[in-house]
Amino acid sequence: MSVICIGEALIDMICTDKGSSLSDGQNFLKKPGGAPTNVAAAIGALGGEVSLSAKVGNDPFGRQMISVMQDFNVNTKHVHLDSKTFTTFAFVSLLLDGERDFVFNRGADAELTEAEVDAIDLTGVNIVHFGSATAFLSGPLNAAYYSLKDRAKKDGKIISFDPNYRHLLFGDKIPSFIKQSMIFLKEADFTKLSDEEAMLITETETLEEATEALLDICPGVFAITLGKEGTLLGLAGKTYIIPSIPVKPVDTTGAGDAFVGAVLYQLDGLNIQDLDFAAWKKIVENANKAGARTCEYLGAMEAFKNLNNSIFN
Repeated sequence: MSVICIGEALIDMICTDKGSSLSDGQNFLKKPGGAPTNVAAAIGALGGEVSLSAKVGNDPFGRQMISVMQDFNVNTKHVHLDSKTFTTFAFVSLLLDGERDFVFNRGADAELTEAEVDAIDLTGVNIVHFGSATAFLSGPLNAAYYSLKDRAKKDGKIISFDPNYRHLLFGDKIPSFIKQSMIFLKEADFTKLSDEEAMLITETETLEEATEALLDICPGVFAITLGKEGTLLGLAGKTYIIPSIPVKPVDTTGAGDAFVGAVLYQLDGLNIQDLDFAAWKKIVENANKAGARTCEYLGAMEAFKNLNNSIFN
């Protein structure tokens, strides 16, 4: 397991009744998800060696999650079944005004413990990926995150970080999210952010200001995804724009996770300190291809069934 991803594994329940609130909606589409889970699936789809560390309920949904991960050749040795609580659910509906009606029923993902994470043998692991979303909320998972980060740093592993900010999750907890993100930004070798996350975390008002702040904060490389405008790459005190791949999107869900998965798939086995701009440019170009491919399908896991490393040729 050359790459290990840690964080939430959950079920997205997407209301398919256009414009309906969750209270009025009658039809829901069940989709396995969770940002680090998606990243692991993307790496597996590309042919990488990857493991997932997470906790799900010992219920049909948790068992489905494990089965889906195994279908993508993800090592699920460290996905724990919890008989005391249920698999985490996120219910979401897109309203006619563009707002989202959202209910988060948090269950087993919060319960991954420090002891369970400390039992992971990091021998042979090159990269540890932290996709923060729910990990910066309260619960045992939070302590487990920091424990694994500290151990990975001590052992010289490549640390990858994606803050995965979700306004509907954090609400009035934004200061805590920013504080915790800063801790990881200062230790990560690779960080992927959206433009919104970059400005939020650096508490700036423009992308240019956020980029300047990140160049000071991040000791490693960072990538800010800008949709059709491309990807901004921060490297060795300079920034570059890598063009996007033109695509007519069906669904953008999971595109950022596919991007991260493609970056980590390519980084595995490399000495990140030796990579120059030309190497990073190729890595990001390929990652943009993975993100674009994901946008062509409905749902991240469905898209990853059509993701393979031949798209890099």
